[in-house]
Amino acid sequence: MAATQSCKVAVIGAGTAGLVAARELRREGHRVTVFERNTRLGGTWVYESRVETELLGLDPTREIVHSSLYRSLRVNMPRQLMSFSDYPFSRKEYGDRRSFPRHEEVLRYLEDFARDFGLVEVIRFGHEVTRVEPVDVSGQKWVVEWKNRQIPSGGQLAEEEEEELFYAVVVCNGHHTEPRIAVFPGIDTWPGLQIHSHNYRTPEPFQNQIVVLIGKGFSASDILQEISSFAREVHQAVRGVDFRSEKPENQDNVWKHPMIKCAHEDGKVEFLDGSAVYADAIIHCTGYKYHFPFLNTNGKVTVDDNRVGPLYKHVFPPSLAPWLSFVGLPNLTQPALLMELQAKWVAKVLSGKLKLPTEEEMTTSAQGFYQHLDQVGWPKRLTHQLLQDKIDYENCLLTQLGLPPLEKWREQLFYHMKNILLSSSPGNYRDGWDVDEWIQEVQSSD
Repeated sequence: MAATQSCKVAVIGAGTAGLVAARELRREGHRVTVFERNTRLGGTWVYESRVETELLGLDPTREIVHSSLYRSLRVNMPRQLMSFSDYPFSRKEYGDRRSFPRHEEVLRYLEDFARDFGLVEVIRFGHEVTRVEPVDVSGQKWVVEWKNRQIPSGGQLAEEEEEELFYAVVVCNGHHTEPRIAVFPGIDTWPGLQIHSHNYRTPEPFQNQIVVLIGKGFSASDILQEISSFAREVHQAVRGVDFRSEKPENQDNVWKHPMIKCAHEDGKVEFLDGSAVYADAIIHCTGYKYHFPFLNTNGKVTVDDNRVGPLYKHVFPPSLAPWLSFVGLPNLTQPALLMELQAKWVAKVLSGKLKLPTEEEMTTSAQGFYQHLDQVGWPKRLTHQLLQDKIDYENCLLTQLGLPPLEKWREQLFYHMKNILLSSSPGNYRDGWDVDEWIQEVQSSD
């Protein structure tokens, strides 16, 4: 690779990852085109009241609704951890000034970011990518095919298929669109409503119903709290060793159970400890699958039990690097900063300013990482969950880029938030403390 070079690069998606990837690539002098299926930027932060016609997300032919936002959503990380390093997520006079704002404020932040860095001009809106594959075995040229989903003045959707060649492709299509569901005997014949949280928007449809909610993640906690004010009863099913059904304090109509054992045609839902309830609805708050239906690498990149691999440092497939890369795969992180660091790395590698290890070295590193996860008993499906090793990973990227380590306040705030979110009773953390004051105290103690 030359000392410096400018590449023609396709970026798939105009959400947080795609926008910061486009900025960093342009900063390095690359010629960038961003493909966005929607008619506006923001990715998952674009709220849509409509839901998919198939509410569990199992039908591959369904019309995809990209966003998973529910109407009332507020972020579960403070805005101080949701900004890019050089573009603060500041409080605006006209917006939601809280430390934990609603989703509309995040979208405004991304729109401002795109405007201020001139990114809108490189986004092709209404362009749904249907095929990405290398032209030859070298992987140094890629064909990108898309449907141009334009609605002309007559109102008839015209889907024109086109394609174009690029030297590199950066995949930034997000990972909150393809639902994972709980599987248990009777799931197909149980007569009530089943819905994945991807298609949950408001609590009113569950008025006076008996609801079983599966999961204990962040969305599960939010949705449980919201629907418990409307539903007659809410029964939460969670994974756990020897977990027994219990009645939480201060929640009059909420019960917690172990996972579902089976569901019956008469509407009964039975749990692993033998307890049971006749329910009207089951909400699956069970996470998402990584999904790249457009990507054809002839098996060089696969998704196996939600592990995208093999990947070097969650970004580069060794046999196709650096011409194919992924930005934004890790979860349970400070997403904006992590995506920014990954994007900087990709951009500088493509320009020749940074060099990757050899294909063999990257493969060995990736396989060693997977073996380590196996040895410590970390499930394959959580390969890209960096809750425990997030700071080490980000500092590794910073070292690659020749940048200083993370600020102490940022590191301490992340771990403080992690402890709150993983506690059994997080309480009203979004409104219960002044984050700016907390940061000042940490900085003054250094």
